[in-house]
Amino acid sequence: MPELPEVETTRRGLAPHLEGRRIQAVTLRRPDLRWPIPADIGQRLPGQRIAAVRRRAKYLLLDTDAGSALLHLGMSGSLRVLPAGTAVRAHDHVDIALAGGRGGPGSVLRFNDPRRFGCLLWQTAGEVHPLLRDLGPEPLSDDFDGDYLFALSRGRKAPVKTFLMDQAVVVGVGNIYAAESLFRAGIAPLRAAGKVSRERYQALATAVRDILAHAIARGGTTLRDFISPDGAPGYFEQELSVYGRGGLPCPNCGRALKQASIGQRATVWCGHCQR
Repeated sequence: MPELPEVETTRRGLAPHLEGRRIQAVTLRRPDLRWPIPADIGQRLPGQRIAAVRRRAKYLLLDTDAGSALLHLGMSGSLRVLPAGTAVRAHDHVDIALAGGRGGPGSVLRFNDPRRFGCLLWQTAGEVHPLLRDLGPEPLSDDFDGDYLFALSRGRKAPVKTFLMDQAVVVGVGNIYAAESLFRAGIAPLRAAGKVSRERYQALATAVRDILAHAIARGGTTLRDFISPDGAPGYFEQELSVYGRGGLPCPNCGRALKQASIGQRATVWCGHCQR
């Protein structure tokens, strides 16, 4: 599943092609993805100008005066800006047609989702969609730091990796980046969240921010289906220290990396470097 850097890479790729463009029409080739697509979205969006393309957690928002189209890529979704009239392929479920500039040819924002775990929903202007209401801070914002993690973790017995991946704690830190951040901070993923010190949470917050920022700069992580809007793969996968490397040598000490399941997610760590 695309994580925050992949979604941010998608946002940055789409924004120059969408912002300021006026929507001509919406084509829905099926009534639902993960959830039903609001039936009136085909009436709400046409005629609206896209003022901004934003990201909140792993959701993309196309902001207009009337409200925002809320998109999630799910397990295998992708968004492409294509010339108007481009032939439809299998699993091309949604088209948002965009007017051309100065009478020039238009284009289409196309949502392809083979597994249909993505979504297209609607957020009315001035409101916050229920899926976004209880989310924690963005990990690259000033609201996220070691003091915040330390205060919120007191008394929690869940593994620190589970705590870090809780979207009510901080958004967008999925399995890949949680594993990599804990490795860089030297914290064992099975340690109880409430047993991690303030100093170590400061190291963890710094690791999360640095790793996510670097992954965004590198174009995200290519795993299974994800490619960026221009069709190019992400390159951070080549730099993973522990994720997907169970049994291989630790890049720091050379000992075999351990692997276990935490919250039904494969977790890899170094029993020597992470305590």
